[in-house]
Amino acid sequence: MDLQYQLKAGSYYLYDLATPPSLATGEHKLKLKTDTVAIAFDASTGHLHQHGNPARIHSWANGARRRLRAAGAQDSANDIVVVSGPLPVEEINKCLSVAGYCRRMFSRLASLPHGKFSTARARA
Repeated sequence: MDLQYQLKAGSYYLYDLATPPSLATGEHKLKLKTDTVAIAFDASTGHLHQHGNPARIHSWANGARRRLRAAGAQDSANDIVVVSGPLPVEEINKCLSVAGYCRRMFSRLASLPHGKFSTARARA
């Protein structure tokens, strides 16, 4: 599945680019609309596990950590990181398309601009 987030009217829209565009709207199939995005990944490798609505992703991460700890994999459980908030859409899409990119984004998280400001507004 080729997924891509777009920012429209202050919300994140996740589109499936593998689907043909609608003849009426010209847009691909909408998979998700949310005000903020969460990304779950391994801090050590940057391997992306889940992305989407923050409540769902935090719930998934808590369950995954609980299962890993029950199996005795404490280090693997502690390696799962969830980042959520108004992230720049370009960074989110790189996490989806570039293997291990989440780790690089995580190391620069404090210096990333607010995700809902357009670059024109941020410069003003």
